[in-house]
Parts: sequence; structure tokens; C-alpha cells
Amino acid sequence: MHLIQFFLPLRDNDGDAFPRAMFDTVRSELTERFGGVTAFVRTPAVGAWEDDTGDVQRDEVILVEVMVPTLERDWWRDYRETLRTRFRQEALLVRATAVDML
Repeated sequence: MHLIQFFLPLRDNDGDAFPRAMFDTVRSELTERFGGVTAFVRTPAVGAWEDDTGDVQRDEVILVEVMVPTLERDWWRDYRETLRTRFRQEALLVRATAVDML
């Protein structure tokens, strides 16, 4: 089993909030394909990183995760690119972790 997690920004680079419908679409897409999804939306996480000029940038993000029996790397790579474009990001973090069900 694998846990796929990705981080979606709440706002674009101009600071404008993305419409809720964009997040609803992601949940619908993942539920349709994988049968379920968990989105942590109540308290956004804050990501910080240093850009090329040395300035610290910050984003508020929500964590979305899906449990899958097999890791379809190509599909997730393509979906990450779809989300990166949809949410107008230079990069979008997606990670996969092997999970032992207890």
C-alpha cells in the first residue's frame, strides 16, 4: 500500500484565494479514480522556502492524500503536472510513502 500526499496552495502568486470549486474538483477526480481521498482543509499548513534571490517565500497549503494499492508513477507524474498548471505553480510537491496497514 502507498500513501500519496500533495500540497495545494490556497492562494495564487498575487495573493488571491483560489475558488473552493478548484479543490472540490480535485477531491472529485481522486474519489472517482481511487474510491476516496482525505483533504486536510480546516487549518492550512504553512510552507516556506528560499527563492533564487535568497528571499524566504511562504505559502498556505492544504494537504491532500490518497491510499493506493500500487504506485502508478506515470499517472501521478501527469496528475502533478495537471495540478501544477491548474494552480499556476512553478512546482507542486507530491510524495509517495510505502505504508504497512496495521
